[in-house]
Amino acid sequence: MPDERDRFCGRSGPPSEREVPRPLPAPAMYDKPALQIHRENQIHFREIAITIRTKVALNSMQILVSPRDIEEAKQALAADIIDVKNPSEGSLGANFPWVIRAIKDLSGKPVSAAIGDFDYKPGGASLAALGAASAGADFIKAGLMFDGEEKARTFISALVRAVKEDFPLKKVVIAAYSDYERLGSISPFAMSPIAAEEGADIVMVDTGRKDGKSTFAFLNEEELVRFTEENRDRGLGTAIAGALRFEDLGAVKRINPTIIGVRGMVCGGDRKAAIREDLVVELMRKVRSGV
Repeated sequence: MPDERDRFCGRSGPPSEREVPRPLPAPAMYDKPALQIHRENQIHFREIAITIRTKVALNSMQILVSPRDIEEAKQALAADIIDVKNPSEGSLGANFPWVIRAIKDLSGKPVSAAIGDFDYKPGGASLAALGAASAGADFIKAGLMFDGEEKARTFISALVRAVKEDFPLKKVVIAAYSDYERLGSISPFAMSPIAAEEGADIVMVDTGRKDGKSTFAFLNEEELVRFTEENRDRGLGTAIAGALRFEDLGAVKRINPTIIGVRGMVCGGDRKAAIREDLVVELMRKVRSGV
């Protein structure tokens, strides 16, 4: 029986019959030009993405915790979303596909996977995105460590296509950096409308350089409220991360993003240390109780 991915992508038959791409029928067999059909398929996938991301944007704030391995994941199970990353490879450093798969099996919760802080390499990023989705990630997250709106459009479009053609229900998260000025990368405010137009689900603000300075050192509460509201108007979810501390929770609640992402906060303040279950539980309690 075809699985859900086959149903959405219009494929059928046993895997052995689907592994080798079949040539397109001669153009005379189509009522419409092949290029027009391709464009209509793209529109179809974007309509699915818009429906899904609108639902995401309406959910209450979710807590995402980023373990680097299975042992840390065991300490993070109280969180809403388990985010698999490799902090030694950067802000959004990628981990191994078998780690994603193992944490997905362990947690029984939505799993996010960071795939990297990318220079302008849409081909490599697309392959990484498809790999993370195939390994079981529900959220596929990439950072734009470059500038230029047209480059951003090409990059985001490629990631969305790489994920959505085979996994239309999985969510694409595009990150720009709160410290974009010192990095020379694209502003989150310039990236967001492009992400919406190209069919991404969630946009994220994080710090690109991990030197202890938080997102609030570069963007104030008013700016982050505006960012979140503008994203909501576009049907996008918003994720905020970047050296957040427990004392930032009041401002974070007023901003009210879809997701807050943490690591250092639940490692006792040092993102290189290990995640502590007691701090994850404390964070969940403070967010849920309104304390």
